[in-house]
Amino acid sequence: MNNWTQRWDDRYSSEEFAYGEEPNNYFKEQIEKLNPGTILFPAEGEGRNAIYASKLGWKVSAFDISEEGKNKALKLAEANNVAIDYQVGELETLNYQTEQFDAIALIYAHFPAEIKSAIHKTLETYLRKDGIIIFEAFSKKHLEYLAINDKVGGPKDIESLFSIEEIQADFPNYEIIELQEKEIELNEGLFHNGKGSVIRFIGKKK
Repeated sequence: MNNWTQRWDDRYSSEEFAYGEEPNNYFKEQIEKLNPGTILFPAEGEGRNAIYASKLGWKVSAFDISEEGKNKALKLAEANNVAIDYQVGELETLNYQTEQFDAIALIYAHFPAEIKSAIHKTLETYLRKDGIIIFEAFSKKHLEYLAINDKVGGPKDIESLFSIEEIQADFPNYEIIELQEKEIELNEGLFHNGKGSVIRFIGKKK
């Protein structure tokens, strides 16, 4: 098992939910504006956002590299009386189809720096025309916030963080409904607490 997988298995193996059981605020606000369809959650961890979407009537697919994350997500799904399709593995080993999804939710989906753009470009092919991407993750400016407060969480290397320009480059064929860098206050479980800087993006595939 590589260090990256081990790191997330360790984080998700405790009884408590690393990022809480409630959905991310921005995701919640955005998903409630859409009519339910099929949605994919990359790097979904313990399932808080996927379970929320399922409760709203979405047909949910999710994946992560952590088996422990999946275990927690399925436990949370059961507690909420919903079902989700959750796979474990690297993206290229999973069998998602071109234009399979009506929406993709990338919520703090911080992939290793050297593959993050390639993953975005692959994921993008799974979204149908007029499909929606909902994205919130830490911006490159976030390092300044981390230096003040370690409890806010997020990657500590600038290459794993995002810029507006990277999002524009990774998702060129989109009508931009929202794309901004913003300071927000996080209060999510054990590992996202305090002020941070994020990129928020809502895009509609042309």
